[in-house]
Amino acid sequence: MENAHFERICREIDSDRQYIIDLRRYFHSHPELSAKEYGTAEKIERELDIIGLPHTRVGETGVFAEIKGNDDGKIIVLRADTDALPVNEEHECAYKSQNAGVMHACGHDAHTAALIGAARVLSKNRDLFFGTVRLCFQQGEEIGYGARLFVDGGYLDGGTRTFGVHLASYIDVGKVSVTPGPNNASVDWFKITVHGVGAHISEPQNGVDAAYIISKISAKAKELCKKTASPVDDILVGIGKITAGTAYNVIADKAVAEGTVRVYSPKVRQKVQKKINDIANSTAEKYGGRADIEWRDFTSPLINDEKASSDMQKCTAALFGKENVITDLAPRLAGDDFAEFVIKVPGTYAYVGSRNKDVPETCVSHHNSHFDIDERCIDIAVKLYVFSALDHLK
Repeated sequence: MENAHFERICREIDSDRQYIIDLRRYFHSHPELSAKEYGTAEKIERELDIIGLPHTRVGETGVFAEIKGNDDGKIIVLRADTDALPVNEEHECAYKSQNAGVMHACGHDAHTAALIGAARVLSKNRDLFFGTVRLCFQQGEEIGYGARLFVDGGYLDGGTRTFGVHLASYIDVGKVSVTPGPNNASVDWFKITVHGVGAHISEPQNGVDAAYIISKISAKAKELCKKTASPVDDILVGIGKITAGTAYNVIADKAVAEGTVRVYSPKVRQKVQKKINDIANSTAEKYGGRADIEWRDFTSPLINDEKASSDMQKCTAALFGKENVITDLAPRLAGDDFAEFVIKVPGTYAYVGSRNKDVPETCVSHHNSHFDIDERCIDIAVKLYVFSALDHLK
């Protein structure tokens, strides 16, 4: 891109900064849970109307729009997630959540505002690119729900590149990670229900103790972290909830464990699921009970495409300096369903630093009730969205 165009677009983004910050603060103060983002979707649609972009609902609360350049060409798909979390905000700020028990504690408010900011700039500069920019304001990321609605609905069909951003409170503001290969793990939820036989606690010979069986299954499942994969294949098997029994002196006739499996490899993913099924069934049978196992696939591993990552590293370095581009961020066992976009169309996910070490709320982990961001990161996210599109469609 010619320097004159580059500098003009940067000035446009800079001049729009406060508008986008105010938009982020609106979303932050009006958070909505996954698959219930009705007001959020309406606000996004009002902003797209201001820009002059037609839009379509995807499912009940997703929003899709397109910006066509001055001729046919490639198609880049830009994605922002829109949902909040069931967290009660404890951080006192002017834009604190007005919805008790619901909070934007992961940065999705900023993602949404940044993509609207990018749309405002790209729509005014259609003459600078060939092809199409698709905008996906995706619901339900926190529950592994929304991405497949866009993919299965055909909104990525014909795409040549996907791109998304996520804020990162573990990276200093001003720095951006664009790392090829595995970035996030798959997320699978499981529930194991053990059926035993109830009896008086003093007569164990007359019962089958479901609570004891579920404890054995849980312990063996945790051991898979050590036994299933090679040293380079990280595995997390976590069991966060166990319920059993009705009274202290009654042998439990039913026990339930709920947990998650996180891995980076589709092959290891299948292997771990089979192992857990085998453990549950064989252990329950050994002690005279029966196990039912239920699985839900929330999202695949997020594996950044090599070519897309290389292109975006160069673009990011041109924007912010090579010294501010991280290319070897260690993968994380958290999941993100942008993985489904990358599986459908090659792309990359950038992690944008939002930490300011002088502001404690920007340093806490995501999903924390005090979570906040250094809002300078929003300007960075807008530029990444804009220039990822212009670079791919030049």
